[in-house]
Amino acid sequence: MNEKYMTIALEMAKIGYKKGEVPIGAVVVKDGQVLSAEHNRTEELSDPTAHAEVLAIKKAAEKLGDFRLNGAQLYVTLEPCPMCAGAAMNARIEEIIFGAFDPFKGALGSVTNIYTFNFPNKPQIYSGVKEKECITLLKDFFKEKRK
Repeated sequence: MNEKYMTIALEMAKIGYKKGEVPIGAVVVKDGQVLSAEHNRTEELSDPTAHAEVLAIKKAAEKLGDFRLNGAQLYVTLEPCPMCAGAAMNARIEEIIFGAFDPFKGALGSVTNIYTFNFPNKPQIYSGVKEKECITLLKDFFKEKRK
C-alpha cells in the first residue's frame, strides 16, 4: 500500500513541478481512503507555509470536520521540515511515510529529529518509499532551474 499512496504523492509533485513549484507531493490517507492530496504552492500563493504537507493536512481536516486525524497516514515525497513535522504531530497523524531524505531542512533524521523531544502524539516514521523516483524528480527540477 505504501507504494500506491507514494505514487499519488509523486503525481502531485509532478503537478507542482509543471507550475514551477518545488516538486513535493503529500497525501493523507485514513482507513484506506485518500482524504487529500496536494503539492507545494508556496510560489502560487506567495505563502511560505503552503507546503504540500500542511495543505494536505488542512484539506483532510476540513473533509473530516475535525483537526484530529487520529489513525491517518501522511505520505510525502520529501522528508518533512520542522513546520510540517509539527503540523503532522498537532493533527495526530499516526504515521509519516516519506520518500527522500532532505539534507537541508529535514526534521525526521537528516538535519534534526523533532520527535526526539518529549512531545505527545508522535507519529511512527517510515522512509525510503520510492526514494529513487522522489530524488530524481527533485534533482531534475533544480537542474532545470539552474539552466
